[in-house]
Amino acid sequence: MTTTGDADPTGFEVPLPGGGRLAGQIAGAGATILLLHGVTATRHNVVQGSRHLERHGHRVVAYDARGHGDSSPAPSPEAYEYRDLVGDLERLLDDLELERVVLAGSSMGAATALAFALEHPERVDALVQVTPSSRGAPKDDADELAAWDSLARGLREGGVEGFLDAWEPRVEERWRESVISATRQRLEAHLHLDAVADAVEVVPRSRAWDGGLDALNTLNVPTLVVGSRDDSDPGHPLEVAMAYAEVIPQVELAVEEEGESPLAWQGARLSRTIAEFLGVR
Repeated sequence: MTTTGDADPTGFEVPLPGGGRLAGQIAGAGATILLLHGVTATRHNVVQGSRHLERHGHRVVAYDARGHGDSSPAPSPEAYEYRDLVGDLERLLDDLELERVVLAGSSMGAATALAFALEHPERVDALVQVTPSSRGAPKDDADELAAWDSLARGLREGGVEGFLDAWEPRVEERWRESVISATRQRLEAHLHLDAVADAVEVVPRSRAWDGGLDALNTLNVPTLVVGSRDDSDPGHPLEVAMAYAEVIPQVELAVEEEGESPLAWQGARLSRTIAEFLGVR
């Protein structure tokens, strides 16, 4: 690990096989929570920049997935499958000498964290699944995959604005402007937009874990599932979060009230919800 700077948070870099690096940061002291973001996002988008966790007794580690944020692109355009992302997570834990952690992931990061926990439960103290969308298997809906491909093509050909031109947010009108603004800011934070485009194509076609939802019956890790109501966040169906809550043995489900902004979008409130969940462990 290479660290940079003396300020809180402290930056770090983890080398990847064949060259490149994962970029991240560490802040706070106490039990470690590791944050994993979604596709097209960065390490700042899991708890939306909130510092609540590190200010309340936790050490927070956050990193940019390969090809995202400040991290290096994958060695090939195809190397954004979940097996690659899980391998990176294991490599990062080893490099930082973290034997056991709480994994808190959003969307793609949620599936990565869950796949890792299924393989290595001995290294996971607790699991937080923020707006999960994966059932384990690759996506197979042709229209959904075509939409992902359109976004990737827009990103390659037109950058951030090309992505936004190809994207039609399926949200209520009242959320539309805030969602577009947040998405633009998120995309502008990437050093390698072509790599993000590769990930946009590969991740939906990737298998996160074997066995589908039935495999979650074997998950012996305390788990918090944070869902969003479909009318505000249709890309992360509430039915998936509820399905997780039905099959994971040690589970709590948190969802915003009807008509509220999604809990996952409210960094401070989400962080408090996570802290409260961990406080009763």
